[in-house]
Amino acid sequence: MSPGRNRGDGAGSFDGKAFVSTLSTAPGVYRMLAADGAVLYVGKAASLRKRVANYFSATPKPTRIMSMVSQIAAIEVTATRTEAEALLLENQLIKSLKPRYNVMLRDDKSYPYVLLTGDEWPRLAFHRGPRSMPGRYFGPYPSASSVRETLNVMHKLFRLRSCEDSVFRNRSRPCLQYQIGRCSAPCVDLVDPRDYAQAVHRASLFLDGRSSELNEELAQAMEQASEALEFERAAALRDLIATIRGLQARQYVDGSIADLDVLACTMQGSQACVMLLAFRDGRNLGTRAFFPRTAGSEDPAEVLAAFVSQYYAEQPPPREIVLDRAIEDVALLQEAFSINAGRRVQIKTSVRSERAGYVELVRRNAALSLAARIDSQSAQQARLDALRELLGLDAAPRRIECFDISHTMGEATVASCVVFDGEGPVRSQYRRYNITGVVPGDDYAAMHQALTRRFRRAAAALATPEAAADGEPAREAREAVLPDVLLIDGGAGQVAQARDVLQLLGIPTRSAGNPDGVLLVGVAKGEARKAGHETLLLPDGRELKPGPESAGLQLVQQVRDEAHRFAITGHRGRRQKARSVSRLEDIPGIGPRRRANLLRHFGGLAGLRAAGAEEIAQVEGVNAALARRIYDSLHGTDSAT
Repeated sequence: MSPGRNRGDGAGSFDGKAFVSTLSTAPGVYRMLAADGAVLYVGKAASLRKRVANYFSATPKPTRIMSMVSQIAAIEVTATRTEAEALLLENQLIKSLKPRYNVMLRDDKSYPYVLLTGDEWPRLAFHRGPRSMPGRYFGPYPSASSVRETLNVMHKLFRLRSCEDSVFRNRSRPCLQYQIGRCSAPCVDLVDPRDYAQAVHRASLFLDGRSSELNEELAQAMEQASEALEFERAAALRDLIATIRGLQARQYVDGSIADLDVLACTMQGSQACVMLLAFRDGRNLGTRAFFPRTAGSEDPAEVLAAFVSQYYAEQPPPREIVLDRAIEDVALLQEAFSINAGRRVQIKTSVRSERAGYVELVRRNAALSLAARIDSQSAQQARLDALRELLGLDAAPRRIECFDISHTMGEATVASCVVFDGEGPVRSQYRRYNITGVVPGDDYAAMHQALTRRFRRAAAALATPEAAADGEPAREAREAVLPDVLLIDGGAGQVAQARDVLQLLGIPTRSAGNPDGVLLVGVAKGEARKAGHETLLLPDGRELKPGPESAGLQLVQQVRDEAHRFAITGHRGRRQKARSVSRLEDIPGIGPRRRANLLRHFGGLAGLRAAGAEEIAQVEGVNAALARRIYDSLHGTDSAT
């Protein structure tokens, strides 16, 4: 690859025609930049000179393209060896740079996978997030429910363990999963390692979509078992084959096992929905709706083409992709996907029979999902307008933040911050704060610490706006943004803490003399803690009780409840983590081997805590003095060292 660049003096001064004359006819990627360095657009080209020249020709162009061209201050190009290579680079740059005028796949949730770990006794489990754990990842699946349905079938068929390693290492007897026939209990050596490895191999074949190969292997194993007079084993294999074939029979497509995705795009104005229906190994994995950022485009074919290019650059494509409409660069996309997948990938737009029925089904569901989203956005806007009237604001709030505190009698205190904008919750900007260094149960101090940590970057940005605007990391840039409305879940005491923090940090708050500051609102629970009877505490001392019929209060309740849920989830996780860490690790003389012996002997930490010092001394490698130290440490007696 070879990069190139040309820059004008500012927006409107860029000489596009002169720049085009310097370009080669090689394939590559171009990046259009604004005067402030922001990336406006990233595109690929079979010929850089011809493609970029189109933007500066006299032919009529859509309004959004004309707007973009008027802002160009520089263009950077990177020549590639092939057009397929340019396609891959384009997708990487769109994902990393997030250009303003590109149609972009927008999804703040990672895709769910089935994970088969690489342990000595592999675990089969649900996985979402970075694929950093050693093992094999099967997917992605369109929804979490489809993963759980697959896991349910897999555990019944192959009886692989699903428990976490911390549980697996410390079992002394089989768990309920073994009793109901969903695990072979490798934790207590009730299955031969070779048999377990064979089950792992067969599970991999099934998840890879190689069911025919799996059926042949099982049939051969059944015949061998029958010849060896192992009739129980042969019967078990026979039942397994019947179950697998039964699953296949329910999900056949066109009379053969299918590995395909069906996609349809529908639009209303510049809002779009792309619906995906996935089949793997003939199994219908369900649908998933995506709502790409269209950057003003109103062409469904353009949106669908961008989605297909970006989605399958990240996810392994199936053998067949069926679209509800024709898109550009089909041959190029097929070539790039086939190279990445190591097998042939086909993209089809004209299909018949059952596939045509699936296209119509997906198109109809895309229209329904988009209509529901637009209705939801309209309702959200109506509630924002009602909140504006309720709080006496000049305009509907564009950003609402809410803080809540959660703990159990002062233990594992966690503060949450949730963010809502005009479209609803912005989950990628939620934050949790583990509270430390305060008196347990002091909610005022916890609120003070959480708000200080949230707004100190914003205060720094206000103090030095030039530095804040110059290349801040994404998280710091988000935290430098101030909310229009700051909700505090609590009464006058919590609100006073918030006011003190904002004043201390120099964050402007809304008042009669400053209508542009942050509006601080307390949300106090109503009489008998009934929903809809909350009291809103305003900075000027007023108390509002809008009642359950108020649309503005309903929005406040939604934000407050989300902050409450997010705080409780974080608190429970922190509390469970603290309780799952064995205090044995802090006792001198206890290493991994003795710890394992103790937990195995007593069946866990609860059993060990219930034992006396004399019983503990009976464990291998534990003498009387160490047993007494263990007992004292677990019970908090004065003789502990």
